Amino acid sequence: MSSWSIDAAAESMGTIPMYELIILSLLMRWPLHGYLIAKITNDMIGPVAKVSNGTLYPLLTKLEQAGLIATHVDTGQQRGERQLRAFQITELGRKRFHELMMDTTSNPGEYQKFFRYKVVHMGLLSLEERLHLIDHYLNYCQAHTLHLHSEAHNLVQENADNQFMSPEQLEATLDTMRHMANQWQAEIAWVQRLREKEIARSEAPHQQPADEQRRAEPE
Repeated sequence: MSSWSIDAAAESMGTIPMYELIILSLLMRWPLHGYLIAKITNDMIGPVAKVSNGTLYPLLTKLEQAGLIATHVDTGQQRGERQLRAFQITELGRKRFHELMMDTTSNPGEYQKFFRYKVVHMGLLSLEERLHLIDHYLNYCQAHTLHLHSEAHNLVQENADNQFMSPEQLEATLDTMRHMANQWQAEIAWVQRLREKEIARSEAPHQQPADEQRRAEPE
C-alpha cells in the first residue's frame, strides 16, 4: 500500500496511524480485552501522553467495522456484572499491520516515534524487511544530523554578515543544535547496533525466532 493509501485508509476510518499500529501489533500476538489494550498502550506512550477511553474505544469500533479486528464475549471473565469483550486481529488486520510496519513515507515528522514502536515488533517481519526498515531509519537519522550541522554552519555565517543575533542568543542556539545533533548521533549508534544484531543472526546457524515460529504456525 502506498503512503497516500496508508493515510487515506486511516482518514477514511477516522483513525490515527500510530495508535492503529500499536493496537494491531498487540493483537498480532494474542487476543486482548479493551482495558488491557488501553493499559498497555498508555504504558507505551506515557508518562505524560495518554489515550483516553473516549479516543480508544471509538477507534476499536472503527477497526472492527473496517474488518481489521473482531470481538467475542469472554464468558470466563467479567468486571463487576459486565462480561468482557476480547479483541482479536483478522487476516485483513494482519495485512494492514504489515502495511503500517513497512510504510516509511507517511508522517515523516513523527517517524522517530513510529520506528521505536516498530522495533518491538520486528520479529513479526522477515529478515529482509527488518533490514529495510533499519537501513531506512539509519538514513533518516543521518539526514537529520547533516541538516543540523549544515544549519549551524550557515547560521554562524549569516550572523557574521548581518548581526541579527546577539552573541548570547547565537551561542544558546548553537548549543541547542549541538544537543539535538548529539541525540541523533546516539540514535544512529543504536540503529547500527540493531543492524549488527540482525546481520549476526542471519549468519548464525539457522534458528527460527519465536515470533517467526508463531507466524508460521497454522491458525
